[in-house]
Amino acid sequence: MTPPVEEGALALEPRAIPNAIPIATPLERILARGRLRAMLAMLGPAFVAAIAYVDPGNFGTNISAGALFGFLLLWVVLMANLMAMLVQYLSAKLGIVTDKNLPELCRERYPRPVTWFLWLQAEGVAMATDIAEFIGAALGLNLLFGVPLVAAGLITGLIAFALLELQRRGFRRFELAIMGLLGIILLGFVYEMLRITPPTQALAGFVPHLGSRDAILLAVGIIGATVMPHVIYLHSALTNGRVPARSDAERHRILRFERLDVLVALSLAGIVNMAMLAVAATLFHVPGLPAVTTIQQAHEGFARLVGGGAALAFAVALLASGVSSSSVGTYSGQVVMAGFVNLRVSLFVRRAITMSPAIALLAWGVDPTRALVLSQVVLSFGIPFALVPLVLLTSNKQVMGPFVNGRLAALAAWSVAGVIVALNAYLLAAQFLGV
Repeated sequence: MTPPVEEGALALEPRAIPNAIPIATPLERILARGRLRAMLAMLGPAFVAAIAYVDPGNFGTNISAGALFGFLLLWVVLMANLMAMLVQYLSAKLGIVTDKNLPELCRERYPRPVTWFLWLQAEGVAMATDIAEFIGAALGLNLLFGVPLVAAGLITGLIAFALLELQRRGFRRFELAIMGLLGIILLGFVYEMLRITPPTQALAGFVPHLGSRDAILLAVGIIGATVMPHVIYLHSALTNGRVPARSDAERHRILRFERLDVLVALSLAGIVNMAMLAVAATLFHVPGLPAVTTIQQAHEGFARLVGGGAALAFAVALLASGVSSSSVGTYSGQVVMAGFVNLRVSLFVRRAITMSPAIALLAWGVDPTRALVLSQVVLSFGIPFALVPLVLLTSNKQVMGPFVNGRLAALAAWSVAGVIVALNAYLLAAQFLGV
């Protein structure tokens, strides 16, 4: 006979309720929509991260590479994109498995002085990121409507505020808005490719080879500045708790969807970057003529050589790139501050603070393309401080449990991290020491 339960005690084995209907988990409710609708519902986080790979800094780098060296560096863009896929998947996996983001895990596992240092350098990187993206959007408005750059910068801030308001109303609205802007960038360069068919010798650009020292330096810049520190932090936050998992089996299913998300989103970003370089090589790589070195010169070249439609598509793509990447950068800054030091400020306050250096540079009349290049150099400093902790944590069985990186995955991750960190170190040495 079962002894009676004393009043106030907890029953360890509650009596089953006859004919109870099991409650579906969030993942089961998504899967019940059907295969296609479920897949579409799960796509999104990698598309937000992919915006960093088609930001205005990429415009400057890819156009310079095509104009100066033709199709020579297409293989570098492809290799950089493959590296980015692995890095972003590891960040997404960290968020899905641990239900925490990378800065939060760093705060938990590293000494306080280390996390405060990581936070301070990440804030500096965030400001450099914002300079590139903000100036790119301002340039897009200037090229489209002739708006003075300072006024264009302020308008860019208002547009970014509107996008951030979507994020406050729910992650899905923000994801869809960023997906739409990524689609605009993609369509812009698809249009350019249809108007300007690259010659068949462009395929030779996918064969790894390098020419002069200048080509090597630009190749290092393409690879070294491809992986953006802020989206390494952000991707783990975008997947953390997005679809709560109740078991390891559900985590495995969510990870399969996330692999598809990363593959599709970063493939589209890679297509945009390769199209950018190929178009610039086809139009502007003309021996004997002055090289196209600025975004404004590229816009003028599109108008002169192809027509107003091509110039319009280029400017619209640049504007979409700057606005979307600026909003994503501000969002990632919030993740960094809350994760590393457990401080929170309004996204709108962050937006107002981080846009100030860009507005100041525009007001001082700094060359926008030069500012874009310098911001990429600053970003290089932040790469190791995001990438190395990511690989350490995803290779730690205490953190990841059964989802820890296997030997092959760990080797690939450390190889990619080593290559990117070494190339960034070389890029910085070349910029400052003339190596």
